This record gives sequence, structure tokens and C-alpha cells, in this order.
Amino acid sequence: MSRPEEISPPEIFYGDTEASKYTSNSRIQTIQAQMTERALELLALPPDESAFLLDIGCGSGLSGEILDEEGHVWVGVDIAPSMLEVALEREVEGDLFLHDIGQGFGFRPGTFDGAISISVLQWLLNADSTSHSPSARLTRFFTTLHASLRNPSRAVFQFYPSSDDQVTMITAAAQRAGFGGGIVVDYPNSKKARKMYLCLMVGQQQPDQSRIPQGLQHEGQVDNKRDKARKRDEIQNERRRRRDDKAGQKRGKGGKVKGGQVNPKEWILKKKDLYRTRGKEGVPRDSKYTARKRRVQF
Repeated sequence: MSRPEEISPPEIFYGDTEASKYTSNSRIQTIQAQMTERALELLALPPDESAFLLDIGCGSGLSGEILDEEGHVWVGVDIAPSMLEVALEREVEGDLFLHDIGQGFGFRPGTFDGAISISVLQWLLNADSTSHSPSARLTRFFTTLHASLRNPSRAVFQFYPSSDDQVTMITAAAQRAGFGGGIVVDYPNSKKARKMYLCLMVGQQQPDQSRIPQGLQHEGQVDNKRDKARKRDEIQNERRRRRDDKAGQKRGKGGKVKGGQVNPKEWILKKKDLYRTRGKEGVPRDSKYTARKRRVQF
């Protein structure tokens, strides 16, 4: 089965349909939550303190919800407009930016207390156009990320390399940018559960935190996370209930919006504005005929 990054660029692969399907998949939600929790463990943030974090490749906000639950404030960046649109519909708490991380970041130096990224880094290794150079994009990415993080701090990336050469290219680019750290592999002997994390360090770490963390060896080590998973389910259910309540306030009996049905012209105009904002070509101009019902020809 082809890897997504080998099929098309992320902003194309994660269109409206794929973004919605990805977000609603319960298995993906569970895996994303587990990897985000592991990334937070590797960040080694001070306990019981709220941190300001950067979520790189935030997508529809699945990882951001875990950051919320842990009491952190976050900013998310992603290149796929459809993913960010789903995140807005889900009313995530983080601030969202539409951005190509291969072009680097423009945040003030020392802005963030840490950064995480789930299943994103491997996308930088594909040259989606003749102007794309993976090595140059990695250099810009890591150099500007290093400047965006405070001293000391960490950045943790869960990623899926397709070869050892890709791992070497990524770690070399990170080292050139000034990062310390290295690779952490969880469950190395399991084909199904094996996960790879790049744990990067900025500045002088505390003596007990300067070593690269050890990877998990046995899947049984995650048993103690069941309470966290149960808590996460309760929070997600409460979040859904609030969304349903908010939607219910706008609706009358029978699912109708108060004052009648949804205005089709208003809905179409809003959708066309969204397409224009995305830069989509061929969007019809607005006119007095927009959304007018056509006569049925017999």
C-alpha cells in the first residue's frame, strides 16, 4: 500500500473528503491521542504548569485536544486548508495558521516552551515540485524552529521514515541547526506497535534531562494509561455535548433553523467566498441568479 506522502502533496491529499474521514475515524483518534501523550512525556515539561506549545502539522486538532486536556496553550500550523477547516468546525482551542513548514517559521525568537509534531516530518522529504529540495526545506525548517523555541526547551516529532537514509538526513539537518538529542524508538521488536520519535533539545538541559530518553520496550507499559484514556473519553463526550447544545440553540423543532429553513443563497455565497479565499480557480461570479431554482424541463 502506497504511503500518503508518496501519492500527492498534503494540501491535495487531505482534501475535504479525506480530512473529514481522517478526523472521524475512531482508530486514528485513539492512535493520535496515544502518540501525542507520548510526545508530551518526551517533552519533559515541568509538572502542573501550563506551557505555550507549537503543534506542527496540527491537522484537524486531534493532537491539540490532548494539549488542552493537559492544560497547555497551543498554536497549530498546517498546510492543508481542509484540515484547518475541520479544526474550525470542531471549535478547537488553539490558534491556527495555514503555513508550509518547509518555508520555515517567522515567530519571534524564544516564543514557545516546546513543540510537538505527529506524523508530519516525513512529508518534508518529498520533492512535490521542481523547486522543492528536501535538504533545503529541512534546513529552513529546523533553523527557524530552533530560533522559535526558548532556551532550554525541547521539540518532539513522531514520524514514519521509509529508510535509514531519511533518518540520517533528518537528524543531520537538526544537528546543523543547533539541536541536540536523538532518536527514541518505542517497541522496536513489534511491527505493529513500533513508533519512532525524534527528541530534540535546545540549550543547556538540566543534568537529569540531558540524556536521550529510553524507548518503551513492552506494550504492557501503556496499561497505566487507561485512566488517562477514560478521562479523555469523558472530556470528548462533554465537548460533543456542548457542541450539540450550541447547535440545538440555533434549531427549532424538526431540525429547522429558527425562522425557517437555512437560506440556500446565503450558504452558497459563503461557500464561494471560502473557495476564493483558498485561491480556487473557476468560482462563478455572484449575481441575482445565484441559488435561484431552475425550472424543470419536460
